[in-house]
Order: sequence, then structure tokens, then C-alpha cells
Amino acid sequence: MTAITRPGKIIAIHLNYVSRADQRGRRPAAPSYFFKPASSVGVSGGTVERPAGTELLAFEGEIALIIGTPARRVSVEDAWSHVASVTASNDLGLYDLRANDKGSNVRSKGGDGYTPLGPELIDAASVDPGNLRVRAWVNGELRQDDSTTGLLFPLPQLVADLSQHFTLEPGDVILAGTPAGSSVIVPGDVVEIEVDAPDAPGAPSSGRLVTTVTQGEVAFDPALGSLPAVDDLQRTEAWGSREAAGLPETDSEPAPSGLTPELRAKLAAAPTAGLSSQLRKRGLHSCFIDGVSANIAGSKIVGTAKTLRFIPAREDLFRSHGGGYNAQKRAFDAVGEGEIIVIEARGDAGTGTLGDILALRAKTRGAAGVVTDGGVRDFDAVTEIGLPVFSKGAHPSVLGRRHVPWEFDVTIACGGAAVQPGDVIVGDGDGVIVIPFELAEEVADAALAQEDEDAWIADQVAAGHPVDGLFPMNAEWRARYDERSGTGS
Repeated sequence: MTAITRPGKIIAIHLNYVSRADQRGRRPAAPSYFFKPASSVGVSGGTVERPAGTELLAFEGEIALIIGTPARRVSVEDAWSHVASVTASNDLGLYDLRANDKGSNVRSKGGDGYTPLGPELIDAASVDPGNLRVRAWVNGELRQDDSTTGLLFPLPQLVADLSQHFTLEPGDVILAGTPAGSSVIVPGDVVEIEVDAPDAPGAPSSGRLVTTVTQGEVAFDPALGSLPAVDDLQRTEAWGSREAAGLPETDSEPAPSGLTPELRAKLAAAPTAGLSSQLRKRGLHSCFIDGVSANIAGSKIVGTAKTLRFIPAREDLFRSHGGGYNAQKRAFDAVGEGEIIVIEARGDAGTGTLGDILALRAKTRGAAGVVTDGGVRDFDAVTEIGLPVFSKGAHPSVLGRRHVPWEFDVTIACGGAAVQPGDVIVGDGDGVIVIPFELAEEVADAALAQEDEDAWIADQVAAGHPVDGLFPMNAEWRARYDERSGTGS
């Protein structure tokens, strides 16, 4: 075994264990990676700081591969021969800093000491890469226990895949992903990670990699970059579940909207004009999202609102909230089946509020559509994707010209209408209306009944009767309508 040296590169995979992927609700079709700086390497027995003003430091027990000989465009069959050693790693991450760097993880996973390795090295040639185990303990309690039989992408595949793109050099480290069980740790916690090959001769082990969490005292400077920020999504992902994070169960997790198939069918059959008439009869006169039209002629949308709010553009606020994994992207990632994303853009059509990538994401997740009182970029491409979007029209400009994505799942104003998360949204060629969820069935039934009545009146007009006394019906015509046959004649 050779000693651990400072690596030239640390490459980590985002999702690789079936248990973790299922916990996150998505299984990637191919591996994806991020880099960690060499300065993040730590040793067993060291400490890791949770910075001042943060709350979501999480541990991740992982298998670390240490490259022994250069690998460039190697085959899967030959890949393992380029690995010198295997050891334990703790791929620590600070979810408070994910918002602007999610994917790259530059700040959230690049901190000093955020990649402790060791303490011992296992000779890679002496073990089967398909039969390694990783375990993690927090304060002596076992939190993770999984093996490479549960990988989505086997260890040799990672080496071969990465070698297609650049040379893996001696000392480089590949972190192979973490299984389910990763969670938040706090100052004073002691985390231990062990990698071993229990079925190999001698049951070689890395020994326990020990890291103690300490509390930092120096706050981040708001003048230099985005500050730590957390929301319920970050808390859920950091802790591993809403329950573990102490959050109540809500529909923020991907799930079908609260509309039953029967109610959805009723709303789809009722025109917005009829629904709006019924809302007016119930004293609701301001439930219209004004000034928007459909990108797909003849399309109709029915669903519950997932709201997204933009505020006016301001350079410092866009720097802190506009980049990376911002509120706009998080809303489109969290939209559930049958939901409609409703965007408050203050009626400003001078820039796009979504484009083809986000439209594709919404459609893939089963969204019923998007309503925005702003513009749409990539208008033709969005239309081709097939996602119904009601907007103020096309605009080529990017979001930051007029807007800062600020928050989602809050009460908003869109096209002059107040919209709350979970409100029922119905849109067709006449426009888009907002229905309080508790009134949706009552309004739908009344609108369909009115439609039936209007159809009968139309038949009478077509037969030559004057509209006076018929539309609306006087007592005589009402009696005739009430006595009509079951065929409606």
C-alpha cells in the first residue's frame, strides 16, 4: 500500500447507488460528475467546520478510488488495473450553499477538509470491485450500510468513462457516490466511515475514517457573493426526508394534483366563460388572469397552481438569487403531475420567463401547463415540445433583463389575479381563470348545467324563435325547458 498523496484531481459522481437514487426519486441514465479541489482533502482524526450562519452540513460515506497508472480511453475490462488503491471518504457537503452552485457544487462541497480520506489503503488488485462495502456511523450509530452490488454504474465503468474525456493521473481520486442514509450533522458530532471487502481473503479494510464537526465563527461576506440560503427542499434533501427534517408532509414532493379524475374531466368539459359566470354569481369578480393567450391554438389547461414569483431586476439581488439553482429552476424541478406553474412577472413581457429547457422539464414531470403574465423565450421550440403555455407572447431576452427569480409556493399576483398554491387553474381560447379549490366542483357542476341549458336555447334560436324571453328564459320558456324530454329536444 502507498500513502495518500495530494491528488491532482478529485472527481465525484452525483448519484450512483440505487438506494440513494430511489430516495431522491430519480435514476440517472448515465453517470454525471463534479470536481472537488485538492485543498478539500482531510485526514482521519481531523475536524470539519460548519460555517457560521449555516445549518445543513451533511456527511456522505463513499468509496474512494485512487488511480495508480495513467488511464486514457481505457476499456471497462482494463479499467480496474489502473486503480492502485481503495479507501474510505466522507464527501461532505453544505446544502446552505447549493442554490447558486447546484451541479458544480463548487462552494457546497469544496470547503477545506470536505474530502477526508483514509486512514488505510486497500490494494485494489486484491479485491473485487463488485463486492466492496461502505458503512458510516454518527456518534457510534450506524447510518449507512451498502455495497457495490447496489451501484447504478460499476466502479470500472466510472474509470473507463472518465478516461474518455481526460487522462486520469496517478494519485487522482474518484469518489463513487453515497448510498441512502446520508444526513445532517452538527457541531460535536463524530462521523466514522469504513470501506472493506468482507468476502476477500483477509477481509481488508480501510479502517475507520474519523471526522469531528466544529462550529465556525466567521460569517460569509454579503458583498462578495451569494449568502447561505435554505428552504424546505434543501432541508429535505440534506436530512434525507421531510420527516427527518421535521417538516410536515405536503404536496411539495412530486405527486399528482389534488383534482380527482372526475373533477378534472368536468372542468375540462366546462368552458372558462361558463366557469367565470358561476364565479361571478358567487361574488368572485376578480378571478381572471388578463392579457395572456395560448401558444398552442385550441389548447385547454386544467390543473392546480404551483406558483412562482419574480421581483423587479436589481443587479445585487440577481447576483445573490438569480444564478445557479435559483427559485425558477427549483419550481420547475418540483412541479408535480397535473400541476400548472403560474408565474408572477408583473405583466412585464419585455423578457422571457421560461424557455425550451424548463418547458421540457415541466412536460417531463407531467405538468399540465404554464401560465405567465410575462414573455416566453424559444417560443417556437416550447410550442413544439407540446407544453401548453399561456403568456403575453414571445420575447428573446433572458430573465435577468427585467426579473429576479425570488420564491415559489407563495401567494402571487398574475395578470391582475391573486393566485394561491393549490388554486384550480382553467384556461382555454377565452383566457385563464382562477377557482378556489373548495369551490371547484360546485362551480364545475353549475357551469355544465348552464352549458346544457345554453345548448337547448341555441336549438330554439336555430328553430326560428326570437331571443326575447328566451335568452334569458322567462317563466314560460323556463317551464318548457324543465319539461323537456331526456333527449333535450
